[in-house]
Amino acid sequence: MKEITKLEKILGVKFDNLDLLTQAVVHRSYLNEHPDFHLDHNERLEFLGDAVLELAVTEYLYKHYPNPEGELTNWRASLVNGVAMAEIGQTLGIEPFMFLSKGESQDKNSKARQFILANAMEAIIGAIYLDQGMESATKFIQRNILSKLKEIIDKKLYIDAKSFFQEKAQEKLSVTPSYKVISSTGPDHDKIFKVGVYLNDDLVATGTGSSKQEAQTDAAKNALIKKTWK
Repeated sequence: MKEITKLEKILGVKFDNLDLLTQAVVHRSYLNEHPDFHLDHNERLEFLGDAVLELAVTEYLYKHYPNPEGELTNWRASLVNGVAMAEIGQTLGIEPFMFLSKGESQDKNSKARQFILANAMEAIIGAIYLDQGMESATKFIQRNILSKLKEIIDKKLYIDAKSFFQEKAQEKLSVTPSYKVISSTGPDHDKIFKVGVYLNDDLVATGTGSSKQEAQTDAAKNALIKKTWK
């Protein structure tokens, strides 16, 4: 058994029920190899944590910024998207505490691992909420996620890559980009999409994501880099 109390210290949250925290870092793949494990996987906690995260961030933005809805929506998306959540998970160092199958354990630095980390972060938030309540969950979110907001605003990291790529493509080439799904892998509950972004019939770049929208955004980011359209 992993020393889950070390993760508890890293998170800065004292749990009454450590099983909740343990379950938050159990990936479905681990149970395929360990069907007798005493806890379920983390997908229900992730479902709950996603809602808690969105509410906490939305309430904070509403109370502290008088900006229009569109700007607040973009800021929120930049804070809670899968890439951002995976980076926070890596920074905190939750990966060594994850319960993964042997195959998933070896698949490091992949897009799939990013999704697993992001989902675990949301599951951890769900576990904090169930164990300690909304106030504790909100403090955790403010400390680890909302603390990134100033940088996002200052560096304009909230600008939507798809919109920006379309603007540049129309400005420079008088062409509107189009997106096509190239492939999708994984079961229905855990699909990873690969999407291509095209200018006319030319494939400019591809991107991956746990939804078509996320994959399109990733493709647009990669296309901006390839075209050096900063």
